[in-house]
Amino acid sequence: MNCIVEIPLARLLQLASPALPVGAYSYSQGLESAVEAGVVGDRTMAQNWIGDALDNSIARVEAPIFLRLIESWRAHDYAAVARWNGLFLASRETSELRSETLQLGYSLRKLLVELEGTDEKTRAQLVGLEEVSLPTAFVCAAAQWNIPTQSALVAYLWSWVENQVMAAVKLVPLGQTDGQRILWAMGEKLLMVAERARSIDDDHIGAFTPRLAILSSRHETQYSRLFRS
Repeated sequence: MNCIVEIPLARLLQLASPALPVGAYSYSQGLESAVEAGVVGDRTMAQNWIGDALDNSIARVEAPIFLRLIESWRAHDYAAVARWNGLFLASRETSELRSETLQLGYSLRKLLVELEGTDEKTRAQLVGLEEVSLPTAFVCAAAQWNIPTQSALVAYLWSWVENQVMAAVKLVPLGQTDGQRILWAMGEKLLMVAERARSIDDDHIGAFTPRLAILSSRHETQYSRLFRS
């Protein structure tokens, strides 16, 4: 019996794959500083750190902006795309976090321009953005490839969690089984995070994560580093 995989699912797996050549594996988003400061030192602490960032930052800023970006791309409302892209960039608390999303967004944009599957007008709009964040480029691909919104957001969240866990495995360090335990626990929260993002109106998009911001800032001058953020 032949098993036929729907094209949008295959495209989604490609987009969320750690093999996507954008360099996400180079960043820890402050986790390296958290390990250096003793804030993260074992599996439980790593899981708490990742869970807190997911609940208090990603779910409150990145996820709701993601939803607005995908609606804007689908509606060909390029002014709204530029506005939400700019708002997301302005929400980055440190120069490292801002540089990270810009580098990843630039790399993904370059890849999308070279791949088939995006129309000429969309490519022109994407290239026309002076600075493009990762969620803006990711959402552009999801909209063009007819990936359902909910699936696209959950995959985006999963790729963020996976990168964080991979960084924790290297930095703490953790065994591979402990890494999988964290992925299992975080994976159960992603649908809830995606649903919560839908309930956040424009005026309530925002996060308060001072510890993450402070540790990210400290990483900029950390003596020994494996990661770029």
